[in-house]
Amino acid sequence: MNSQVTDHGSVTTMPDADVDKDAEADAINKAVLEKYDRESITRHITQGPVKYLIAGICILYSLFHLYITFNPMPALLQRSVHVGVGFALIFLIFPASKKSSRKSVAWYDWIWFALSLSGMGYLIYEYQDIVTSRGGMANQVDVIFSLITVVCVLEGSRRITGWILPILAGIFLAYPFVSHLDFMPDRLLTRPYDMGDIFGQLFLKTEGLYSVAIGASVTFIFLFILFGAFLARSGMGQLFNDLALAIAGHKKGGPAKVAVISSGFMGSINGSALSNVVSTGAFTIPLMKKVGYHKDFAGAVEASASVGGQILPPIMGASAFIMAETTGLPYSTIALAALLPAILYYLGVIAQVHFRAGRRDLKGIAKENLPAVKEVLKARGHMLLPIVFLVFLLIRNVPVGYAAAYTIGFTVVVSMLRKETRMGFSDILGALEDGARQSLAVMAACAVVGIIIGVVSLTSFGTVMTSSIVTLGAGSLFFTLILTMLASMVLGMGLPSIPAYIITATMAAPALAGFDIPILSAHMFVFYFGIFANITPPVCLAAFAGAGISGGDPMKTGFLSLKLALAGFIVPFMFIYNPTMLMIDPTGLAVTAKDFPLPPIIDIITVVVTSVTGVIALSSALEGYFRGGMNTLTRVILAIGALLLIYPEITTGIAGGIIVLGIAMLNIKTNGKPTPTLTV
Repeated sequence: MNSQVTDHGSVTTMPDADVDKDAEADAINKAVLEKYDRESITRHITQGPVKYLIAGICILYSLFHLYITFNPMPALLQRSVHVGVGFALIFLIFPASKKSSRKSVAWYDWIWFALSLSGMGYLIYEYQDIVTSRGGMANQVDVIFSLITVVCVLEGSRRITGWILPILAGIFLAYPFVSHLDFMPDRLLTRPYDMGDIFGQLFLKTEGLYSVAIGASVTFIFLFILFGAFLARSGMGQLFNDLALAIAGHKKGGPAKVAVISSGFMGSINGSALSNVVSTGAFTIPLMKKVGYHKDFAGAVEASASVGGQILPPIMGASAFIMAETTGLPYSTIALAALLPAILYYLGVIAQVHFRAGRRDLKGIAKENLPAVKEVLKARGHMLLPIVFLVFLLIRNVPVGYAAAYTIGFTVVVSMLRKETRMGFSDILGALEDGARQSLAVMAACAVVGIIIGVVSLTSFGTVMTSSIVTLGAGSLFFTLILTMLASMVLGMGLPSIPAYIITATMAAPALAGFDIPILSAHMFVFYFGIFANITPPVCLAAFAGAGISGGDPMKTGFLSLKLALAGFIVPFMFIYNPTMLMIDPTGLAVTAKDFPLPPIIDIITVVVTSVTGVIALSSALEGYFRGGMNTLTRVILAIGALLLIYPEITTGIAGGIIVLGIAMLNIKTNGKPTPTLTV
């Protein structure tokens, strides 16, 4: 027998068979994560000087970012340190391949380590000369160190993000070398570029490797990842799981609702859909299967809930801060704009979960087996205060970096209030190390996307892409939206959310400017579809990870994830046609406006009521159940009514409301019996 200490300090005895099952489950979850998430394949050096070297660099890396928050360096310098030290850590932590040793650093990785630091060291040494006497023009030595840095970025990002992003960057990098040749289409022809033009753009300016993407990574994203690491060390994940269980675990189909709630909160903070699927899904998916949900559906619920966390304010997986940096819009405007669409998305997911449970008569977990809300809040509820504190600072327009740094300190202080969450010195050092490690994937993605941004800026390729979308759209806003959606989803396939957004914002969002679409609406549109590529077949990595844990079919799980997330595919079209959904009134303002008045209160109430009702009705139609089962014709009519309600116009809202109300009353009156349990 084996003993286990519970959160309350008591000791329970676990049979050896249960321990073996837990170990087996952990091994399966780890294998799933490594299969779909390249970031999870790391070295595990448990002793010796290399372990302490890596830990020391990570801690200093985190402290450096806290220091420059209050004592900023010139942009090029602090971004080069962010990239140079970050990639040096990548070569120490991430092996070259799955077959490489996980217990020691290969000899060639020490060479990569030194090369990564060399570019940073050269920029620091030559900085004054670069920005003054040479004016950013590259000489031969600049080109050499630029080439070294680019190669390190491509190889490091391959190790931590996989092949897709480096290959895409390599294609873009090749373009200016051949863009003047006769075989190129007329649209893509440019003047000749030499090595100095190309690598000077990438290395010596803030329009390439050290672009706005890395700028956001060094000043905002790192600090919020570090904040998440401090929350994790204080037991925030346990709080979300326990609170979700206490609130929804006993409800009809409770475990699926727990998955939606806990994964949504965790996804908003950590910004990694794949790791969230595995970490939260390891707990929620077995519970869903136990109460009767099919394994494909259980994996899909976890995938759709985890992906949706990245559109959920206040943190939105740090993407909100990238959008603020890219567009120049205030964070508060972006967070407020994202609120109703995110609520509609999660309402759609949880409503489908509820109606499926009703249709199949799936129960929740017995209340006596669940924690009480009061006990959960008593033990860990104070750890919600840092999030409230962060939102308060951001609403008061405290600079984002300052707000994140202050909140990290506040988290440490608040954690001291209870024994269960108290952070000691070792926990603080551990959080500093965890934050640095967890930031590397985002840093690498932003750096390699910087190559794409640099080439687009040098060659005006983005203008070509934009004009192509507009031309294919033939002057129709609707068709242009469809093409922009498809472009965003293709560009977002297999990519983390942040680089997916940056690429789509650079190439796809400008296509909407010609239709007088506000910059906020355009960027929110491509942001949604770049993210949802993770649950859209054929490349739906979050769904594949969910299927790996549940034991379900990956493609079936992917299509069920798509169905659960359907509201997220409809709502972006709606806020393009009616920006009231984003809580803005752009009437009479330029498309580049950065400040918007709120719409009239009656318009806000109307769009909230109609869209919420429409999403619930659409979920009911998709599941074929409200208070009882529905036949196919009834489901089709209800879906039409739901879409009319979601479309934000008075006439369509009235028509949709009549249809939905009529179907609901009919269904309640007939009160059909639950349909037999299906296989999916």
